[in-house]
Amino acid sequence: MNLALSTGVLNPDTLVATFGLIGLLAAVFIETGLLVGFFLPGDSLLFTAGVLVAQEHPFVPLWVLLLTIPIAAIAGDQCGYLIGRAAGPAVFERPGAKRLGPAQLARAEAFFAKHGPRTIVLARFVPVVRTITPVLAGASGMPYRTFLTYNIIGGVLWGVTVPVLGYLLGGIDFVRAHIEIILIAVVVISVLPMAVNYLLSLRKPSKSLAEIADQ
Repeated sequence: MNLALSTGVLNPDTLVATFGLIGLLAAVFIETGLLVGFFLPGDSLLFTAGVLVAQEHPFVPLWVLLLTIPIAAIAGDQCGYLIGRAAGPAVFERPGAKRLGPAQLARAEAFFAKHGPRTIVLARFVPVVRTITPVLAGASGMPYRTFLTYNIIGGVLWGVTVPVLGYLLGGIDFVRAHIEIILIAVVVISVLPMAVNYLLSLRKPSKSLAEIADQ
């Protein structure tokens, strides 16, 4: 099932046909930089753009997409990070906060301290997650230089890979209809070994103090 709305102005074909490159880049920036952009069809939009530039009369050359989309994506995540950095502490430290309180902020800080770089990159390929991740990274106090480095890596990977897939595989109906699911599956496969190792580590009995002293 397509995760994006398939009719109206949010249809990827309609959006690109109506607003062109400027509309495409604005949608990428809003989806990755502003929390209100979670509904935008990021993956299918980039894939469709790749399909359209493979036509006989493309709306822009492929190289223009591969240059400008990563820039818009990186700028969007930077905006999300700064929003989280500025507004996050106030949200998490509100008196009486239950779902978003100091305990949740502490968990977010611990998570990004351990998994932050990997999360910034992989989140690019998961709808909605890529919208909230930079905000949470900023709110949790993830070091700016670390965020910037992996934001650039993730932005380039996502902004180049998805349009190129559309350019090369846009003629395959199954791929075009299920691009979001395919990308999510790739992310799941990527993190599966880490999840398995974590579960196995939980099953290993911890050493007793006597065993540690004997070593």
